[in-house]
Amino acid sequence: ASYGPNPICKGCLSCSKDNGCIRCQHKLFFFLRREGMRQYGECLHSCPSGYYGLRTPDMNRCSRCRIENCDSCFSRDFCTKCKTGFYSHRGRCFRGCPPGFAALEGLMECVEGCEVGQWSEWGTCSRNNKTCGFKWGLETRTRQIVKKPAKDTIPCPTIAESRRCKMAVRHCPGGKSGRRPAKTKDKKKKKKNLMERAQKQHSIFLATDKTSQ
Repeated sequence: ASYGPNPICKGCLSCSKDNGCIRCQHKLFFFLRREGMRQYGECLHSCPSGYYGLRTPDMNRCSRCRIENCDSCFSRDFCTKCKTGFYSHRGRCFRGCPPGFAALEGLMECVEGCEVGQWSEWGTCSRNNKTCGFKWGLETRTRQIVKKPAKDTIPCPTIAESRRCKMAVRHCPGGKSGRRPAKTKDKKKKKKNLMERAQKQHSIFLATDKTSQ
């Protein structure tokens, strides 16, 4: 190198006092660093973040990754590591994984997730296994798991859900109802009558007792 003592010329085959390295040793990568209006060449063993090493017969160079939010790449169109907060998926970087893929938080990668089919139609409105005798009930719909996830730790979306519904038939045929049987009401009425009779008899006893005195 023409300016060997200068640190900027380390690894250079030829070096300029103003522009730094112009050519690098065979195994090193030429990187053109920019600082404000100034730029100068460096010879590096590996390219910095956002660049990848491109080997050519003439001279190895650091070429910029063309993928948005990429930290390091294999080629200009394939990212191997995304910037913090982004998930890597098929050589691209995403804020969130595409549909059908799940995020591996530790590796910040998107892998094949759990795929589910379409929802079925809502089922019959029922309550306590009856489709009549109540005003309100529940109806349910389901969907099938089409493809299991690549990792067992990745949960599948819900495959069944229910919602409140109004029954089409309020009263069951034959007068049967889902309500409590009338016997319960009869018992309460009978108990009330007994209490009233007991109070009446007690009042008569007190009145008789005062008369006898």
